[in-house]
Amino acid sequence: MEQQSKKEKTRIVSYWTKRSEDFFLLKKEELHSELADRWMTEISKYIPKDKPLNVLDVGCGAGLFSVMLAQHGHKVTGIDLTPDMIACARRMAAEEGVSCHFEIMDAEQLIFKDETFDLVISRNLTWTLPNAAIAYQEWLRVLKKEGVLLNFDADYGKSDCRETKGLPAKHAHHTIGKEMNEECEKIKEMLYISHFRRPAWDMDVLLSLGVEHFTVDAGISERIYTKIDEFYNPDPMFLLCGKKSCE
Repeated sequence: MEQQSKKEKTRIVSYWTKRSEDFFLLKKEELHSELADRWMTEISKYIPKDKPLNVLDVGCGAGLFSVMLAQHGHKVTGIDLTPDMIACARRMAAEEGVSCHFEIMDAEQLIFKDETFDLVISRNLTWTLPNAAIAYQEWLRVLKKEGVLLNFDADYGKSDCRETKGLPAKHAHHTIGKEMNEECEKIKEMLYISHFRRPAWDMDVLLSLGVEHFTVDAGISERIYTKIDEFYNPDPMFLLCGKKSCE
């Protein structure tokens, strides 16, 4: 099992390494678009507004959420398993003039102490994890009591990124090419999370881990993606918000 997981992670890192530069440019553009304010509006609904937070951005990619949250006064640590993505995140933070700390790290094996962060946030990561239930357990472990977990994701396992009809020519599903779209589908097929209905699966896992208070928002895509452009996500996203018990 461990050996299989290692092979899966190696393949996933290879995929995102190949996409890192184009992904950086897209996220840089998104940071300076109206979508950034929409993302912060959604995030702000669930986090304390009266103090700066110690934030962990899991699977930070090119650093979009990390930079956004740092711009709003929070102390942010971003982690990603793909070294090239961490390089991109550091580059984005430097170009935007904000201070963030980035590390290459496995989302399923965090090195942080228990109850370190006020907020653990992730976007479009859990669908790529070989052991997503273990990841959720780790994220909750490093959350402080009454800390907030925010996960933005979609049920990507039931969609096909090779289907590009209706998407603009500069959309990533077109620009990354047929070979990369094929590889994305093969990765989804090998991951067990792709074979469950989401977010129902995620809710069951969080309940089993003792999260008593959580919110599921299946309407977030309509508020974020108001037009079909290069940023548009054709898969309806959901938001899961869990609050760690104070006990």
